[in-house]
Amino acid sequence: MDLAQAAELAEQYAQRGLERELAALRQRWDDEIEAAARHADYRVRARGYRAVAQFQFRQKLELLRRGLEDESPAVRGSALIALEALSRPRPGDVNAFRPRLHELAARDPNVAVRRLAILVLKNGTPLRDTIQLLDGIAESDEEEAEVRKSARSVALLLTKKSRAK
Repeated sequence: MDLAQAAELAEQYAQRGLERELAALRQRWDDEIEAAARHADYRVRARGYRAVAQFQFRQKLELLRRGLEDESPAVRGSALIALEALSRPRPGDVNAFRPRLHELAARDPNVAVRRLAILVLKNGTPLRDTIQLLDGIAESDEEEAEVRKSARSVALLLTKKSRAK
C-alpha cells in the first residue's frame, strides 16, 4: 500500500467513525507523510499535504504552515485544502494561520491559491480586519472575477456570523 491508498483508507475510516483504526493508520504512516511533505518533487509534497487532511492529522497543523510557504502553487493549494478540512469544526485553526491566509488571499500570484485562501477564511471567527480585507478584494476592479466573487460571498458569510453572536 502506498501513501495515496493509505490516505483513501484513512478517509474511509474517518467517514465511518472508526477512530481506533484511523489512529493506528496515522501512527503507521506518520513518517511517510512527513517525508512526502518535505520531498523535493512538488507533486509528492502536494500529495503529502492532502494526506494530512485525509488522515485528519491534527498534530500536523504546524507542517501545514510549511506548505503555505512553499514555492509551488500546487503545494500551497494542497496545504490550504487540508487546513480548510481540518478547520471546519475548529475556528481556532484558521485564527492561528490568519496573517498568512490574509497574505495569500491578497497577494499570492496564483489565482486558485488566492481563492482557496479566501475560502479557508470562512471557517475562522468573523474578525473585522478579515471582513475588511475581503470587502476590499471584492470591490477591486483589478481582481479576477472569481476571486472577487469568492471574497464577496465569504465577507457576507462572516458578516452574518458576526451579527449572530
